[in-house]
Amino acid sequence: MKKNTHKACRRYGLKLCQSDKCPVTRRSYPPGIHGVKGKKRLTEYGTQLREKQIAKAIYGIRESQFHNYYKKAIKQKGDTGQIIQQFLEMRLDNVVFRVGLAKSRRQARQMVSHGLFLINGKKVNIPSYQLKAKDQITIKPEKEKVKNFAELDKKLEKYAMPDWVSFDLKTNTAKILNKPSGDESERIFDPRLIVEFYSK
Repeated sequence: MKKNTHKACRRYGLKLCQSDKCPVTRRSYPPGIHGVKGKKRLTEYGTQLREKQIAKAIYGIRESQFHNYYKKAIKQKGDTGQIIQQFLEMRLDNVVFRVGLAKSRRQARQMVSHGLFLINGKKVNIPSYQLKAKDQITIKPEKEKVKNFAELDKKLEKYAMPDWVSFDLKTNTAKILNKPSGDESERIFDPRLIVEFYSK
């Protein structure tokens, strides 16, 4: 993993990646020559911006994509922050990661882009593809023997996946059981502050 992938972790003092060698566990201060001087007290705007940037770093998405999730979320009934989280969690690359088929979201994006999966029997190679309840993600039969899926049964034996997804080892198929609740999503950032940031 390149060093640049850890800059966000160090900038925010949080482990946002899935690497066991994340430097934030050893250096919790921001990168750069001024990092050791301590953290600045953030304004209200700065706090809201920080939460948005953390969420973007976790899911590895661009600003335009993130803003589009917000615009779609405000058009729906319910808690806008939770709806944004659901959009993020129901991305195809995130689900591949969440069921344990990839070691990181970054790797999951690559696997999706390389066409390793079928959605309801159809090839989909778009990492941001939005899944729905009852959708099924199947490893393409001709890809079952690739290195990523070696000894999959042993890998998933002790893996704790979220309650809103399941995986059938007999058919190599993951299924979306329902939309994730707020408690089942990443809790590192506050979606309420993200909504406040965009609503200004």
